[in-house]
Amino acid sequence: MFNKGEEKKSVAEMVNSSNVIAKETSIKGDIITQGNIRIEGVVNGTLSSKTKIVIGESARLVGNIDTKEAEIAGNVEGEVKCSDILFLKKTAVINGNIHTKKLVIENGAVFNGECKMTENAAGQVKGETNTVSLKNEKSKPEKGKEAISG
Repeated sequence: MFNKGEEKKSVAEMVNSSNVIAKETSIKGDIITQGNIRIEGVVNGTLSSKTKIVIGESARLVGNIDTKEAEIAGNVEGEVKCSDILFLKKTAVINGNIHTKKLVIENGAVFNGECKMTENAAGQVKGETNTVSLKNEKSKPEKGKEAISG
């Protein structure tokens, strides 16, 4: 039915494809894709992509993320695993643990959980592990202690 050239082209098109879940859309269930996916609506389930996942400002995800690269600007309740890099935009709210190789956090992002940064973000430690626990609470600093701003 397909010759090898058409099959390779088809796989390349799938990997380079982009999927969008619109703002007015709500999905219950797992989403698995070979290509990029952008969420602007609500998803209750696991998101898995071989390339990139983008969680927009209006998005809400209740479930886990497993991908190579992610950019989060919305609300995520669950574990985030990125084998390469994770970007948390200033409007991001994460309630859950993070496993990633590289992490970029904009000022204003909220992250409640543990972060493990390893060469293999899937959890198998190849080298050193950096563990960071962050909790962002909007409160005044204690007397005698200055607030740290970044």
